[in-house]
Parts: sequence; structure tokens; C-alpha cells
Amino acid sequence: MDTVLVIMLKDKKTGFFEKELASLNIEKNDEYIVNMYAYETKEGLKLNMRLSTERDVEDWEYEAIFDYYDTQVFENIAENAEDIDDSYNPVWEITLDYGDDIGELEEKIVKVLECHKKELNDVYETIADKKGEYTNE
Repeated sequence: MDTVLVIMLKDKKTGFFEKELASLNIEKNDEYIVNMYAYETKEGLKLNMRLSTERDVEDWEYEAIFDYYDTQVFENIAENAEDIDDSYNPVWEITLDYGDDIGELEEKIVKVLECHKKELNDVYETIADKKGEYTNE
């Protein structure tokens, strides 16, 4: 089943959403999306995405995930990708150019979600036997 995401334009000064820009159909990996909105810059519209894990992580996993997650996986897709450590689960903020072609934007988002899922699964595999390193056990 497709998930429909509504992209809203957010005013950077007030933080209020001003208007709806588009509706996107995402077929899979939408469980990683925390939120998404567009905002204006001097260079044009940007899309801000926050991605997280598909499940609540254990305390020791939180730090381990950040230690092993490589935001460079987005370097050919996104303008910027960074860790955000102010949430219950790990979060990454991804910034993309927001173009007029909605189909192209959907493709970019799908690529970001696929890269994120693959990187997160690789990290889970890498840290599977590292609990002792993070819990002093």
C-alpha cells in the first residue's frame, strides 16, 4: 500500500506551515520518515527530511548506531546529511533540492530511503556483537 506524504512549505522565521506544495506517493520504507517539509532559501526551495530507525533502539544501540552510521552514503543524492541526537531514537536530517518535477522528487526520496535502510541494516549487522563494548559488560 502506498503512503501519501504531503509536503508543506514552512516559514523559517515563524516555524509555521504556510501552504501545501505537493503530495507524494511512497511505496516502501516510509516507516523511517519522522517528518518532511520544504523551506525557502536564497538558492531556491529545499526539502528537509528527518529519518530514524524503524523501531525503538536499546540504550547501548543509540550510541553504537551513531558511531557506525556513515552519512556519506547520501553524498550523491543529498546536499547535506547530519546526525541529530536530540530524540529518543537516532535521527538523521537530510537536505535535498526541491525541484518542480514531482516525479523526480519522489525518485530522490525513494533513493534516500533505500540508502538509509541499507546503511541502517549494515550498522545493525556490524553492532550485533558489540553490546559489551557499549555497556561495560
